[in-house]
Amino acid sequence: MKALLSVYDKTGIEEFARGLADLGWELISSGGTSKALAEAGIDHVEVAEVTGAPEMLGGRVKTLHPVIHGGILADRSKADHLEALDRLGIGLIDLVVCNLYPFTSDPSIELIDVGGPTMVRAAAKNHDHVGIVVDPAEYANVLTELRQNGTLSLDTRRRLAREAFAHTAGYDAAIVAWLDEREAEARSEEDEATAFDLELNLPSTIHLTLERAAVMRYGENPHQFGARYRMVGQSPWWDAAVQHSGKELSYLNVFDADAAWRLVHELVPGTGPEVAVAIIKHANPCGASVADDLVTAYERALECDVQSAFGGIVAIGGVVTTAVAQAIAEGPQADLIVAAGYEDEALELLAAKRKATRLLSAPAPEPITRQLRALGSTVLVQNADEFLVPPSQWVVATDREPTEAEWRDLAVAWKVCARTTSNAIAVINDGQAVGVGAGQQSRVVAAEIAVAKAGERARGAAAASDAFFPFSDGLLVLADAGVTAVVQPGGSIRDADVVAAANEAGIAMVMAGGERHFRH
Repeated sequence: MKALLSVYDKTGIEEFARGLADLGWELISSGGTSKALAEAGIDHVEVAEVTGAPEMLGGRVKTLHPVIHGGILADRSKADHLEALDRLGIGLIDLVVCNLYPFTSDPSIELIDVGGPTMVRAAAKNHDHVGIVVDPAEYANVLTELRQNGTLSLDTRRRLAREAFAHTAGYDAAIVAWLDEREAEARSEEDEATAFDLELNLPSTIHLTLERAAVMRYGENPHQFGARYRMVGQSPWWDAAVQHSGKELSYLNVFDADAAWRLVHELVPGTGPEVAVAIIKHANPCGASVADDLVTAYERALECDVQSAFGGIVAIGGVVTTAVAQAIAEGPQADLIVAAGYEDEALELLAAKRKATRLLSAPAPEPITRQLRALGSTVLVQNADEFLVPPSQWVVATDREPTEAEWRDLAVAWKVCARTTSNAIAVINDGQAVGVGAGQQSRVVAAEIAVAKAGERARGAAAASDAFFPFSDGLLVLADAGVTAVVQPGGSIRDADVVAAANEAGIAMVMAGGERHFRH
């Protein structure tokens, strides 16, 4: 029995090779793997000795040879294949152990592996007769089966072949993504990219490889299965998140926590002294606040809608101190709390008083560049919804301009509203969300829900609408509740009527440059 070993990641390779040798296997190796085996005193034959051809082109060509691939690809159920090998003096290769250059670690032309993928695919194609191992984590399993049975079962070879094809698929997808990025950079440097470049923003093909990162407790509902996958080569913030206590996560825990964590970082990017807290229920904010300290921010976020906050997700934009933990412990039960970190005493307090609450610490979320949404066999693709028009470029459309305090609240309202399911209205007073109307078919109803939740807190507040007011009726709902400033995209054929209604009510209204923030 012969094994060909050619690996970039040499984790465990010496122990694995020694295990094969102890079982009587002949070992063939190349390049750095051969050097590692020689230093470990493990008998083997170099590929160049087998092929009679030395490595060339700086190592680009070493295993690309008929002697190697004939030994891997021969169908042993076909006499003519075996006769051809015998006539040409080519020996059979029964096991290929190969992993590829780490392209994603430092993408470059020289890290595009050619010989490795060729060997991997050849062995995987011929898995009826040949084993292929691409993951060092499989070494122990393979050795155990060989020791027990003398060979790998067809089921094992088929499973390993699937892993191998997944390995090369992810590798190729990473290369395609890198080439797309290089093209985008080149066009940008040459000033050839237009405001919307179809091939840059929406390429003709998108190659995704997803690897399962965690199995969820269940899916969106308990009768559904669910898991979290990550894009190969990417590092989502979830990979670095640490769960300190509570039950395993469900699909909706992850979905809602991601929304909450991103909103907190959008409300306060970390460039000033203020901090933020957001409370999410069913992907929508039911509380949010920007304040000078986390205790105040939490208490004010909770005040927005205490009833809806029960069983929600709480995102704390900073380290949870004992004082913050005490405030949370006195509030309604949360399904999950995510924060930048926890003081030891705070963690102990929450774990003791909120046993059912999942406690997570996490780094800042990675930026979103492209969004995909599956509709059966159809996938909708778009770039991320970003805030492109800053408040400094908003245009006052009414006779009255917002006060300094109203400008601050309008900016917060705009961000909260943009991350709320459409149609959406958000009402903010002194950095505190006091009423959120979410997911309504009618903008008027969204406004009615928002002010109903706000009550008297709507007086002197600022509000945001995620899309323009088609009529003045939605605006008047806000005005009647006491809202004094509103931001909306503008762009309706009845903008003049809406502005006139705002002037009559004494409301300051600003237009956000036509930038709409629908969310479905």
